[in-house]
Amino acid sequence: MSLIESPCILVCSIDVNTGFCFGCGRTSREIGAWLTMTSDERRQVMSELPARLETVERKPRRETRRARMAREKAEGTQS
Repeated sequence: MSLIESPCILVCSIDVNTGFCFGCGRTSREIGAWLTMTSDERRQVMSELPARLETVERKPRRETRRARMAREKAEGTQS
């Protein structure tokens, strides 16, 4: 039995609307059971992840101070 690596990218937060992790697309139940799943079960989950991630509603990232300062500087030079 070959081991399938975890799709985790260390962005562990569940979207309350879909129940999928923002980072990997798995449900909290799948995340918890990953180590005990068979290779076939893991492959099945892995095949569903791209479509799941398309449904996750990501909130826009807030603008950081550095990004805001760069934007303001660029806007100031365009005038």
